Parts: sequence; C-alpha cells; structure tokens
Amino acid sequence: MTMTRQRLAQHLEVCPASVITCTLEWNRWPVNETDTTFYRNALQDPDCMSHLDLAMALRDQKLLFSSIQMKTLFPELIEKMEEPEVPLDGAVGGVDPGSWESQNLNPEEMLENSLNGEEVQELTQEERLALAKSKDVACLENYGMWERMFAKEKEGCKQTVKNLEDKSCPTKDKEDTRVTAQNSHDAEIARTGLAPWQDGVLDRLRKEVNVAEYNMYLVHNGCMLINFGQLAACTPKEKDFVYGNLEPIEVQTIHSFNVPMSYRAKRSHLKDPSKLVKKTDQNVDTSDLGIAIEELPKANEVETTLLCCLERELKGHQICETVGIDGLYVDFGTQTYDFHSAPFKSDASLADVVADQPQNLHVQIQTECVTRRHNKSCSAFTYLCCHAFRRDEYPWHFRNVHGDIQSCLTGWFLQRCPLAYLGCTFSQKQFRPSKYRATVSYDTDLSTFILQPDVAASLYKGVSQLMREVCCTVLQQKGMVSLKWEKKTYSHGGFTWRARKKTWEFSTLFSPVDKWVFEDMPPMAEHLKVCPFYQKEIRSEPVALPSMTDLQDRRGEFQTLINSVFTADKAHGQ
Repeated sequence: MTMTRQRLAQHLEVCPASVITCTLEWNRWPVNETDTTFYRNALQDPDCMSHLDLAMALRDQKLLFSSIQMKTLFPELIEKMEEPEVPLDGAVGGVDPGSWESQNLNPEEMLENSLNGEEVQELTQEERLALAKSKDVACLENYGMWERMFAKEKEGCKQTVKNLEDKSCPTKDKEDTRVTAQNSHDAEIARTGLAPWQDGVLDRLRKEVNVAEYNMYLVHNGCMLINFGQLAACTPKEKDFVYGNLEPIEVQTIHSFNVPMSYRAKRSHLKDPSKLVKKTDQNVDTSDLGIAIEELPKANEVETTLLCCLERELKGHQICETVGIDGLYVDFGTQTYDFHSAPFKSDASLADVVADQPQNLHVQIQTECVTRRHNKSCSAFTYLCCHAFRRDEYPWHFRNVHGDIQSCLTGWFLQRCPLAYLGCTFSQKQFRPSKYRATVSYDTDLSTFILQPDVAASLYKGVSQLMREVCCTVLQQKGMVSLKWEKKTYSHGGFTWRARKKTWEFSTLFSPVDKWVFEDMPPMAEHLKVCPFYQKEIRSEPVALPSMTDLQDRRGEFQTLINSVFTADKAHGQ
C-alpha cells in the first residue's frame, strides 16, 4: 500500500502488519504444605476447568514442568547411554602388505609392467571419486590397477622435477647477471629521484629548487619523510617514552590477605595445644541408620524438583554445592535423592516424568504481577503472556484481560468461599458485560480468557460454513498478517532463518468491554448456610474470658488502692 507521509501514522494504527506482542509477566510459587487439602479437593471436582484461577494455574504448571530439565537439576540420576564402538574405515587404495605374497602381487613387477607400456584402463575423475568414497571391496584386481596408476603418477612427478633442475642450471648465471643489472639500475634511480622514500631526496631538493618550493614539499610530504627516516621528528619516540631508559623492576609477590582479628578473638576458634583431641575421618551417610537402600523412602519428583528450583532462585546455590562462608571456613554438603522413576532420560523434562501420574496442582492459584525478590532472567516461575495483537487491539486486551480479569481474579472477579483454606471449592463469578449477557471462561487451547455470549444451544448447530464465510469477509479489517519463519540447515552444518510464507489470522481478543456490572446471584452468606466446612460450635455454658479472670484477681488490689486514696483525702481535709 502506497500513501502520503501525513497519512502514515493514521494507517499504522489499523495496519494488519503492525503487530504487538504482550510482554506482561506474572509469578507463581509452589503450594505450601498446609494448603494441599484445597488443591486436592479442587481437582476432584468434575467441573474444575470452569474455575478461572484453577484453569489458568494448570496451564502455567504445564509450561513450568515442560521448561524444567531433569538433567540440569539431577545430573547424577540421568541414564547413561553406552554408545557402540564403530570400527574406523581404512583408507581407500593400496594393498595390505601381508597380501602381496598370498596373492602373488609383486610391486616391482607391477611397476615394470606399467613402465613397459602395458595398457591400463584410465578412469575418469567421477569414477575416481566414486571409488574413493566406496567402502565395498570387490576383488584384489582393482587394487592392482590402482597401484599401477599411482606408480605411473609418482614416476611422472619425479621426471618432471628432474627436468626442471636440469633446465635451471644453465640459466642461473644469466639470472644473476640480470639481477645485478636491475639492482644497479634501481640504485641509480634512487640517487636521482625526488620521492620521499628515496635516499638523499632532501639534499637534492636543496640544490635543484628554491626555498619556497622546498618548504612546500616539506609541508605536503612531511609525514612520509618522517616515516621513511628522511626527516627527524620534533619529538622522537624515545624522548616521549619516559620509561624507555629505566631498568626493569623485579617482580615481587605480595600477599595482601591477612586473617582478620575478629576470628582470633572467638573462643570457639581458639584451641589449647596442650589438650589435643583425637580425630578420625568418618563418612556419615544413610548406612549409619542400619536400613537397606531399598527400604529408604522415595522422594516425590515434583515436590523435590520445585524445591531445588526455588532453592537455586532464592539462595543462588543448592545444598550439595560447596560454599565459602568467610575467609577461613568452607561448608561442604552432599544432598542426594532417590526417585521411583529414576534413572531419567537425558532429554527428559519434569512433564515427561509425571505424564503417567495422576494430575495434581503444585503451584498456587494466586499470581504476583510484580517481581520482588528473585531474578527474572533465570526464574522458572515467571510467565509471559506472549499473545500477538493488532496495534488498535492491544489497549483493549491489556485492559480487559490483565487489568479487569487477571488482576482482580482472586476475591473480586471470582469470589471463593471464605472457608476455602479448609477445602471448600465453591466459587462464583460476580461480573458480566453491561451491554449483553456473556460468561468469562479460560480456554486451554488458546491459553487466554475468552468471553462466550449466552445464546441458545441450537444456534451453534450447522453454522460452521457460514461462520467461515463471514470471517473471510472481515479478515482484512480485523485480522493480522505475520511471517512464518523456518530454519534451513546446509550440508556444511550452517543454518539460516528465512520467511517461508505470510499467514493471515485473528488474534485472541474478544469484544471490548467498556463496563462491567454485577451478576444476579445470591450472596456468599447463602452458601455458608449449606457449606459442609462451616461447622457451628454451640455452647450453652458461659465461658470466662481471659480478661475477666485477670480483673477478678486484681479486684482486691484496686479496692485497697481506693480506700487508701479516700483515707488520705479525709486526713488532708481535717
């Protein structure tokens, strides 16, 4: 599309090729051990995917498990693959020395036959390359033919070298004479030329030209005269370099580290040399428990892996790494794990390990959109939106999806039972669009929130062809175009990326919602009346509060204090 410059900015707002990728981030942390009841009950609900926060957490957990490689965290538990030894192929051409006698192949006879004019079938260059690359051995006659061919080429090379040596001897004297004459001619030119690199050029200029032309020559060719040594510089390099005439200084090793005095003052670090304690080196491991290795409890793959990831994220190192705590002491630690599914494959991820296990939720349903403590660049718990939109669609996506729904998901847009910490999974959506009735849900295939209008189920039948035709008509106005890249690998190992084709598609944006209104639904108090986790504790006998007991004990002290005050007032009045 071609347009004037003044219309370019207006066109970019609706241009289908002006695509923006959403870069919003949010963080999740592993589930606490005290909250496992709620997450276990939530997944047992057959309609669990209708819960917005739960469906989004399961999607994020799937991405997290796919990104964690077991080889990175547990390299000692990776299955070791033994590669079979591949025999090396020998060089093509030549004959095994041990087969000369067995096959009656005498190399001297072969050489004589080849030199006596025996005709040998010559091979083309393509046939030679094919024979060189071939690994099949047909018979020893081919080897004999190759040996005769190599022998002829070798003798030809020797003869060529000999002829060149014979021809070079008579002409050597002539070449020396020619070189001497050439050198004398060059020297004669060097003595008479006026180039900056010729010797004596300044002396000849003083004699042949006047002072003005001599100074002009120095101005134009001063740098070249200095470089070729014809003219001395005003500040020679040996004068500028102040360290040029100094003697080398002997290199001395200086130990700048001294043990701080604070360590010497600690009694725990001071030892009495008169009381030596006998020391023995002993390895402490699970063998001291007296239990066989098979009887030791197995660790959970998901919980242990997430713990190691979180440990590396917060502390920067794992338990099994060596850490220097100060200038004198170093902590050594060894932490090993034993899993039911070990050993793992070299390319296995956490998602592959737990693929056959029952589904469970190991990350919290609450999200944090602000990174506070950990590093985003290496965090396994940070997620990106990464959805592409047209430039005019991006503001509505950020407002409706991230601002209205995701940020207010816990406790406001989606209201859960106050007794959820005990295991209650009841929830209800409080808002809907103001202009029409629709339901907000989470699509696991698109990995985003969608807005589904409330229409009759019969309207969804038999409209696929019509819907496709309608979408094609609005593709230019509502769609976006992007390039699909593919990786091309060459035979030498290099690769390049190139745009394979252009693809037209729609974004995941739903109809913009400018205003949300409360849904017509009963309050949460109605649910608490029938909530199975809301257990009332009815007491018929009065229970004394702690403050009341303290007042009864101190009542006598207060009465004595009041009586003393009244007695003092009466005495003062009299």
